[in-house]
Amino acid sequence: MGRAGFDIVRSTNNLGGVDDFIPFEATMRAARAAGLSVGDHIDEVMNGTPGATQSTIDELRALGVFAAAPDTVLEIGPGSGRYLEKTLKECSPSRYEIYETAAPWASHLVETFGVVARPTSGSSLAPTPDGSVDLVQAHKVFNTVTFLCASRYFFEMARVTRPGGRIVFDVMTETCLDPATVRAWATQGGAGHDSYPAAMPRRTCVDLFATLGCVLEAGFLAPMGVASTEVLVFTKTA
Repeated sequence: MGRAGFDIVRSTNNLGGVDDFIPFEATMRAARAAGLSVGDHIDEVMNGTPGATQSTIDELRALGVFAAAPDTVLEIGPGSGRYLEKTLKECSPSRYEIYETAAPWASHLVETFGVVARPTSGSSLAPTPDGSVDLVQAHKVFNTVTFLCASRYFFEMARVTRPGGRIVFDVMTETCLDPATVRAWATQGGAGHDSYPAAMPRRTCVDLFATLGCVLEAGFLAPMGVASTEVLVFTKTA
């Protein structure tokens, strides 16, 4: 996924099983050679977690996120667009905004899916008006950036979501970090991870969004690297 605030197109080194720094041209060539969509290639080949993206979409469908027929969707860090593509199979928004720091991927998504690429500073959704979005989502983003970067985006996500809208994102909460998992990250994850994987207390998210008029609707685990990440679904009530 696109990592907010960073140029992600610079390495084929897939540390920890997550598509960290996906190079555009090489990834497109590899997916074509394998006869797979880009998203499926990333899930199956690069991450070793076949079906991971679809399983998250299936969970969101079961929670009724798409049944609300969101007319405006905003995604932070869509990167290769694997969640974007599957989201568009579930709903038909009249407008889909993306904030992506990797220019080649952003251009590809605009050309392929007709989405609107917004200029991004890496921590703000300033070009998007208050209360204008039905569904705001970010997948495999906030567990790769610093605490403050993620927190700044949380305020912005709540700001741009309309009352009744949904906010969906995943973070590496304490639910995902039992001692065995911490050991696995420390010993199997490889060197040079920088800010990834980044932990975020679940209670911090729930309490912060409560002050922003958002109620936690559900949470579920999704595969990431050698372990998992927790997807949180909020509804904005005010």
